[in-house]
Amino acid sequence: MADTKQADEQPAAEERTDARAEKRTGRHAARLAKEMRAFAAAHGGSAEGQLAHIGRGRIRVALVGADGEWGNLVADSREEAQTGAEQAGIALQDDFDGDLAAKVRTGRYEWTRMAGIQVGGPANG
Repeated sequence: MADTKQADEQPAAEERTDARAEKRTGRHAARLAKEMRAFAAAHGGSAEGQLAHIGRGRIRVALVGADGEWGNLVADSREEAQTGAEQAGIALQDDFDGDLAAKVRTGRYEWTRMAGIQVGGPANG
């Protein structure tokens, strides 16, 4: 008899697509984790973050370092952002207010930008 494979032994197209998406999410989460760890190391050794939907499924990861410096990363999905934060050891807050907002240190640049945008300060251009 000849060796034959049953049709159900082949992975379905959906399963292959899901596996690829999962692998891609894992790679992107690992990249985010690396960037989060680097941010934390450069800003006091630790950081906290908050996730916010910014449109088209993209998620902003706002990070606040132990020294008060802050920055943003963008992830393709909430799952990717959460996995990256877990891998990096970054605690995520529900909201960017209260304790987390109080840790942010702003400088002259931020105050100038805010004044320029809101109360007629220097132009943005």
